[in-house]
Amino acid sequence: MVCGRCVVLADNVGLLAPLLAFVVTWCVTRQCCRPGSWLHFLDHPNERSLHATPIPRTGGVGLMAGVAAASLLVWLAGGVGRVLVGAVVGALALAGLGLMDDRRSLPARLRLLVQVLVAGVFLMLLAPAGGWALGVLFLLGLVWMANLYNFMDGSDGLAGGMALFGFAALAWAARLAGQVPLAVVCAGIAAAAAAFLCFNFHPARIFMGDAGSVPLGFLAAALGIAGREAAAWPLWFPLLVFSPFIMDATVTLLRRALRGEKVWQAHRSHYYQRLVRMGAGHRGTALAAYALMAATGLSAVAASQLEFSLQCGTITMWLLIYVILGWRIDRAWRRHEAAV
Repeated sequence: MVCGRCVVLADNVGLLAPLLAFVVTWCVTRQCCRPGSWLHFLDHPNERSLHATPIPRTGGVGLMAGVAAASLLVWLAGGVGRVLVGAVVGALALAGLGLMDDRRSLPARLRLLVQVLVAGVFLMLLAPAGGWALGVLFLLGLVWMANLYNFMDGSDGLAGGMALFGFAALAWAARLAGQVPLAVVCAGIAAAAAAFLCFNFHPARIFMGDAGSVPLGFLAAALGIAGREAAAWPLWFPLLVFSPFIMDATVTLLRRALRGEKVWQAHRSHYYQRLVRMGAGHRGTALAAYALMAATGLSAVAASQLEFSLQCGTITMWLLIYVILGWRIDRAWRRHEAAV
């Protein structure tokens, strides 16, 4: 049952918060694109890059400004508890760290230490049921998702699209479960991503950088766990919603580790990077990814309303789809390399 305060929250800020997130993100990101801005520092191409010219990499500032504005509005309306506050504040802390890293590269150990501390504080606020073993698993998941999202932020419109479709699916499911504050915060993140895409879709005028990708990954995991604790969805739900990123990054990392490669070094062997290099380009790759993201989000929301056996069937179906997609891309890549 939806409480009276949640109904008031939905009526007053359910649409206003996403609108505010969109406007704030659009305005701040536009300012970051201007060469005269102090936030206009460039991402120079390297061995991992798919772009050939320097592009500003501070779009995450605008994105997180929109998220902060929407979350503040929900908090002022009295609908946000300490768990949601902890998730957003933790993401903002990671955004600040990411901005410093974008400006002047920070040691990897320092970044990892801060990520672990932020994740640990969030879990202390959440106090998830399940014992210390599950808590450790959640801690690893939070840190992995933060870095995973960063790994996948390498093509125009890709990471922003995953945020748009992923958090929109979380917002929808949370609203169906009566978790209105969670739904509005997720909708605000999706709206901020939509505004960012106005500048990041190919040809990109700006990248989100670590200031955007790392906190978005953290939020995907943190809000996914928070929704599970609030009985808004089962644990598999956010995993399926964000599976286009999770599968690509995880499989790529495992394959590189098995080949004895240094997994922390920059590379261009992600599936999305292969698609871009094989001729799909940034635009084609993003549009294909959007179709996949929309499909996983819609099927996850639909399956969450079904009985357990059908939920298992949906998960199995997507595992088979990913096996087939991976096989086809691998085969096409081998042919591409042989022809070069």
